[in-house]
Amino acid sequence: MLFNPTILEQPVFKKLTDVAHHYQVDVYLIGGFVRDLILGNPGKEIDILVVGDGVEFARNFSKTLDKPTKVTVYKTFGTASLHYRDDEQWELEFVGARKESYAIDSRKPFVEPGSLVDDLNRRDFTINALAISLNKGDYGQFLDHFKGLDDLRSGIIRTPLDPDITFSDDPLRMMRAIRFATRLDFKIEPATYSAIRRNTDRLGIVSIERIMDEFNKILMCNRPSRGLNLLRESGLMAQFFPEILDLAGVEYIDGKGHKDNFKHTLEVLNNISRKSDNLWLRWAALLHDIAKPVTRRFDPQTGWSFHGHEIVGSRMVKQLFRRLKLPLNEKMEYVAALVQLHLRPIALVDEEVTDSAIRRLLFDAGDLIDDLMLLCEADITSKNPEKVRRYLRNFEYVKQRMKEVEERDRVRNFQPPISGDLIMQIFGITPSYPVGLIKNNIKDAILDGKIHNNYDEAFSLMLAEGERLGLKPVDNMEELKAKFRKD
Repeated sequence: MLFNPTILEQPVFKKLTDVAHHYQVDVYLIGGFVRDLILGNPGKEIDILVVGDGVEFARNFSKTLDKPTKVTVYKTFGTASLHYRDDEQWELEFVGARKESYAIDSRKPFVEPGSLVDDLNRRDFTINALAISLNKGDYGQFLDHFKGLDDLRSGIIRTPLDPDITFSDDPLRMMRAIRFATRLDFKIEPATYSAIRRNTDRLGIVSIERIMDEFNKILMCNRPSRGLNLLRESGLMAQFFPEILDLAGVEYIDGKGHKDNFKHTLEVLNNISRKSDNLWLRWAALLHDIAKPVTRRFDPQTGWSFHGHEIVGSRMVKQLFRRLKLPLNEKMEYVAALVQLHLRPIALVDEEVTDSAIRRLLFDAGDLIDDLMLLCEADITSKNPEKVRRYLRNFEYVKQRMKEVEERDRVRNFQPPISGDLIMQIFGITPSYPVGLIKNNIKDAILDGKIHNNYDEAFSLMLAEGERLGLKPVDNMEELKAKFRKD
């Protein structure tokens, strides 16, 4: 049995059949829904091929519903979608059968109406060129013009037609080939893979936004390292993300070498992917060592070092996000902050865990602390199992100490109890260097445990710092002290 036939007893499919029969058009289940149905994990997003006008059929289908549903039309792609509810909630997407031809300098096809076979011919891979009839005369018939079922069973990604033409026409399909190979754990058929390697420069006609959409989907796979290795080996990565390639390789001087930071990065990415499906945390894992190639130094006495790579890397995150057209908002700031902080918890594991160090980490990381700890645990990739176990034990100790310090001192995201406004009013000064210095010294005193995080102790320290700087409090100091305590 190809798939469980009971799914075709769902009301949504019967409804599609009835409407198609009424309007005398042929309709088919197509593409990813059929593929995943055969693999045993069908989703709720149904691709429907209409031999005719797909948008018009979607509108006609909506009119037949007891409660007509809004049809969303995507003119650029000639598709339409709508929500349908029976016993389940479905997302239906309709497209008319078509045939396509391409100009050499664009991946946007010239489109004209076509037959079912024409439409199957334009599909990217054989496993996506499978169809199931929803027509009354042959309801449930399985259609496989390119032996896609054999490729599904064998775990093969293959193009239906000449792969050189397929990838030259629409180079984004090369990224999709690697995405499906990664997601499904399939192999790319040798002739198809060779065509990818021959056509990598064609990726230049694809917008960076579309490339990064596919790249993000690869990052969200269960084992993204497979996709990144394929992108590197095929030559595609060099077309849009050469900075990642700079991490690869090991250099030796005087018999001393550093680790291959590309391999290490992929290990960290896999580790984090087992713990979290947060895309931007995965980006932080991908970029945590991105500055190692530019900060790499060799000293005959101490060997290789990458001093400051976390600071330089944080700056590179912002440059990369801008070039790759990724969000230049809080998501970018999140990734940059994690890259900058990723060595801090590891330093605590290596050194004596003082309350002061923990308070400073909690203060600097704020709400990022939990994700930062996940990233740092993922960063432990030693080939020595005992070393990994020792680090993980120490991490558990650090996390327990962090919990204790936070419960006692409440320093995560804290604001010093003395504001700059109070400092200016107490000493009768305008915004200036002494204001920032006093405020920062109060913050440091709290984090270092010299005073408690409360108003009275901070106020006393403010007066002492002001006296040290030659500042005198105003006459109504006590009144201001009371006012700001209340406010």
